[in-house]
Amino acid sequence: MTYALPRLWEEIAYVAYHFHWQREEILDLTHAERRQWVNEIARINTRVNESG
Repeated sequence: MTYALPRLWEEIAYVAYHFHWQREEILDLTHAERRQWVNEIARINTRVNESG
């Protein structure tokens, strides 16, 4: 199974934007690790938005 390139770039941009990590650092993550960080960022954003 291959991973859709547009989805990969979306994840990279999302993590880089929120955590200011470099592209190479994000690409070094496994797919599962990257998805875990994407989910965690989403949870943080939800909590912040709900408290504001």
